[in-house]
Amino acid sequence: MKLEEFFNEFHHWVITHYQSYLGGLLVLLGGLWFIRLLKSRLRRRMSQNRVHSSLQPFLLSLSITSLYVLLIISVMNIIGFQLTIFTTIIGAFSVAAGLALSGTFQNFAGGVLILLLKPFEFNDSIVAQGQEGKVTSIQIFYTVLLTVDNKTIIIPNGKLFNEVIVNYSKEERRRLDFEFRVGYAADTEKAKAIVLDIISSTKEILVDFPVRVGIIGLEVDSIRFTVNVWVRPDDFLNVKIELMENIIKKLGAAGINFPKPGFQ
Repeated sequence: MKLEEFFNEFHHWVITHYQSYLGGLLVLLGGLWFIRLLKSRLRRRMSQNRVHSSLQPFLLSLSITSLYVLLIISVMNIIGFQLTIFTTIIGAFSVAAGLALSGTFQNFAGGVLILLLKPFEFNDSIVAQGQEGKVTSIQIFYTVLLTVDNKTIIIPNGKLFNEVIVNYSKEERRRLDFEFRVGYAADTEKAKAIVLDIISSTKEILVDFPVRVGIIGLEVDSIRFTVNVWVRPDDFLNVKIELMENIIKKLGAAGINFPKPGFQ
């Protein structure tokens, strides 16, 4: 091809296609400016709405990446690029990846929902999947618990979000319930007065909430008492141990005996 013929063909191509390419360039530049502006607005809005810090980078990256992909596809359509084969390849890859990573996607979706809906938060004490412990980390794919005997439990978020979760820290107080038994020969009013005195001298018990001590059942060889007091969630175990020890000690010192099996 001679040089003159090449320039003629090139000139004809420019005259025929320049509008679509110019439109595509304008859309590209405008889209890049809009995405940059939206990115700063999204970051500021998520901070104002107190979106979890673990979730902010992911949501921002996902939103901006999706906008870039849409912008590129739009520009390619404007300039006349054929997307049929490209779309088929992406669709096939998406199906294969979805089948291979179905469990991972389930954990990912569970992590996003946990971070957004907040059924529990960092440092909450929970029971889930048969495990009890304090939440030390909430990640996109899994949650980490630390048990009272210092074991680390890692639970996939997909299983965690779809099962029952007991959150001991969600409320500011928790009711402590336990029972004890005394013999039929015991002075029940005296036993009740001693227990109430022990409760009033226990600092961690919340005195602004109702305390209940009374007979809840009659057994073959004993009278069964119930004790209900309110404590902060973090004080639950310590208060229970302190109350039981003091009740055993002071009722025993007052001559009130415990028939077997004693405490339940």
